[in-house]
Amino acid sequence: MILSPLLKDFIKEHENDDIHSLALHTKKYPDIDMQMAVQQIAGRKIIKEKVPSWYENDSIIYPRHISLEQCSSEQTASYKSSLVEGNSMVDLTGGFGIDFSFLSSRFNKAAYIEQQEELCRIAVSNFQSLNLKNTTIVNSDAIKYLKEMPPVDLIYIDPARRDTSGRKTVRIEDCTPDILEIEELLEEKAEKTMIKLSPMLDISLAVKSMRNISEVHVISVNNECKELLLIKDEGNTSTIFHCINILKDRIDRFTFSKDQEEQASICYTSQVGKYLYEPNPSIMKAGAYKYFAKANNLEKLHSSSHLYTSDSLLPSFQGREFIVQQVCTLNKKDIKQYLSDMKQANITPRNFPLSTQEIRQKTKIKEGGNIYIFATTLANDQKVLIICKKV
Repeated sequence: MILSPLLKDFIKEHENDDIHSLALHTKKYPDIDMQMAVQQIAGRKIIKEKVPSWYENDSIIYPRHISLEQCSSEQTASYKSSLVEGNSMVDLTGGFGIDFSFLSSRFNKAAYIEQQEELCRIAVSNFQSLNLKNTTIVNSDAIKYLKEMPPVDLIYIDPARRDTSGRKTVRIEDCTPDILEIEELLEEKAEKTMIKLSPMLDISLAVKSMRNISEVHVISVNNECKELLLIKDEGNTSTIFHCINILKDRIDRFTFSKDQEEQASICYTSQVGKYLYEPNPSIMKAGAYKYFAKANNLEKLHSSSHLYTSDSLLPSFQGREFIVQQVCTLNKKDIKQYLSDMKQANITPRNFPLSTQEIRQKTKIKEGGNIYIFATTLANDQKVLIICKKV
């Protein structure tokens, strides 16, 4: 597969056009394969922010939308590649090939396995355009290839997270292929296995369901949780959790074990200090509720609230920092005194019996502005609203 110079020029010229409208004008461009052009324009729109280095290469061919939906971003693919290296690797679920292109650079030999023939043809073209070396492309079922392949240093697998009806799945056993069914084969064929999973997955259940999970990486990009990454390392008996938040100018990292979390002794408080802290989504998803407080010398508002406070401002806090202006309740007197003049605020319930919408109905406060209200529960079980601004 290859894009002709004529088609490349057409794609660039119409890149910002509405693809549905463009598709209706096929007869206006008799020399253009309009179906291919529309597919490429749609792909470039998706990939522009997601994988900018691929977007800059006008020879990259884009598949249908579903293959792009699950693919990694450049930030997460680059992060994954920083975790491994060796002589040989196999990607059993090649897909669009973004993860493979980054991971393969860390190995002397790399094999891309994909059961869809179209994606394999696209990979042949794209890997040449990207000048990837020492790579092999195999059109095969992942399980069949796994059974017959020689041992390698790393197996990478990104199981499909949709069922036959197209609905998203969140349990390991509902993904395709089912990791639990092939776990023994994976251990037989690779020293390490890297498994990419949905951020919606129950991490504790996943770790309990599988054996030899040495590392769990919870990866966020700009404070939005994007991926879970499990690394199987045969013979491992303990699991280290890595909370990763990839920002524009840095990568925030917080590492802990479940033993550290369970054994952490912290203070719970009913007094909100000068500052309020909300850890980034990776820390919350990983469940570092107590150990994070201990590591940062913070008091926790309640065992289930997952908000923290102190009277001193923490440097380089891994999450959002707020300066507290007022603490009140939702009774009519407090609403009249503290909230009656407030027109806009960003309302977030944390361990609170009412939803955001229900709080808005009671307070008549609309969404927006630079005021933040956290509806939460304190250590004495009092339900409060913490009114604050970002630091």
